Amino acid sequence: MTARLRMQRYMTGNISRRFWRVWQRNFKVYQRNWLVNFIPPLLEPLLYLMAFGVGLNQLIGDIDYHGMRLSYAAFIAPGLLAINMMNNAFYENTYGSFVRMYYQKTFDAMMATPLNLPEIITGEIIWGATKSVIATSIMLCVVSLFGFVRYPAGFLIIPLAFVGGMAFGSLAMYFTGTVQNIEIFNLPIFLFITPMFLFSGTFFPVETLPSWAQSLSIIFPLTHLVNLTRCFCLDVYDGQVLSGMVFILIFILIFYPLAIARMRSRLIK
Repeated sequence: MTARLRMQRYMTGNISRRFWRVWQRNFKVYQRNWLVNFIPPLLEPLLYLMAFGVGLNQLIGDIDYHGMRLSYAAFIAPGLLAINMMNNAFYENTYGSFVRMYYQKTFDAMMATPLNLPEIITGEIIWGATKSVIATSIMLCVVSLFGFVRYPAGFLIIPLAFVGGMAFGSLAMYFTGTVQNIEIFNLPIFLFITPMFLFSGTFFPVETLPSWAQSLSIIFPLTHLVNLTRCFCLDVYDGQVLSGMVFILIFILIFYPLAIARMRSRLIK
């Protein structure tokens, strides 16, 4: 294939099943460091539940949620799962993808193959979502030991982790195509990830926030991810399930093509 034809193919945006080769490459690297990747989602919920669930539970007491009385530990457990979904996809498709693109030149090597750019970016985002599923599955096992997840509804958290990973992976890849150096990732983390971490109903109900903050939290994808995770953990369903899933799917439909377009302008001159 000539360089001109290859360039034309990069610009068409056609995506075939070859994007799985990108996923496969990243999975092989993950397998080599599986122990390092296994430990954080195993220990993180234990540390949070001991620090917040045990320590603050004595001060806060039970919490009213959808007509149910929950211990504080049972309330924050789904929030920890949702944060885990967000962090694994976001950090993989920001720092991880940026290192592969800029320092390791892995993207350049891939673009010398029949893979086109949309296939590379799709493979990267799906890999980020896969990391969310793996880490969430590990954390779910730990949280379940405390009796904070009701089954079989709790099994729905696994596919939810993939959907949430796609949402935050797409957002992360958009930032990866925007920043000029790796230090600038501190800016979207400070402006987007940290506010969502604190004000998306993870550690306290959104209803306790001022009205303006409640309205602002609605546009946070993590708010909807937390609500869905909590509904599946508690086996409680209401209008938040449908509206939350619709919001996250729309978020993906917006940021997935934006991520591809941004990466195209970044890599193809």
